[in-house]
Amino acid sequence: MTRMLIIGPPGAGKGTQAARICERLGVPAISTGDIFRANIKEQTELGKEAQRYTDAGNLVPDSVTNNMVRDRLSHDDVRDGFLLDGYPRTVAQVRELDRILEANGVSLDVVLLLTADNEELVSRLLGRAQDQGRTDDTEDVIRHRLDVYDEQTAPVVELYEDRGIVTRVDGLGGIDEVTERILAALPA
Repeated sequence: MTRMLIIGPPGAGKGTQAARICERLGVPAISTGDIFRANIKEQTELGKEAQRYTDAGNLVPDSVTNNMVRDRLSHDDVRDGFLLDGYPRTVAQVRELDRILEANGVSLDVVLLLTADNEELVSRLLGRAQDQGRTDDTEDVIRHRLDVYDEQTAPVVELYEDRGIVTRVDGLGGIDEVTERILAALPA
């Protein structure tokens, strides 16, 4: 059984690696973005509530996000493990995730921290923006996103480091190379 969180800066390859790890380990990937989209598409009560915020251009508040994650973690397919991607992002969300998992009688086994040099990430994200025709991803915007990540995520990583469950893996390199590095680093 593997219950894990993948965390890392924008452009570190979390989404790509999450899908590959889940396939190899046979556990579902739980992405808050996917949860939001599914709830909005299915017009659940939580989806309608989230859509009110996103339609107004606002961030979905923690209360809604926490409830969506709580609901998703109650499904049968997570009984043998899961990989969280995009949650928790703040210390308050870590505390809520602790309560959710405790209510289910489980805890996180590992927090996989993908690391990468900021200059490499800026280069990677600028290239991706050009490939995808994203004019909003300028160097200033990317650097701001990296700063916000550092501010918000450093305390989250510190909490999990205090618990002794953080595994750091270099997120730079070829996709296959990073996947193998991750799998080799995961606790048995």
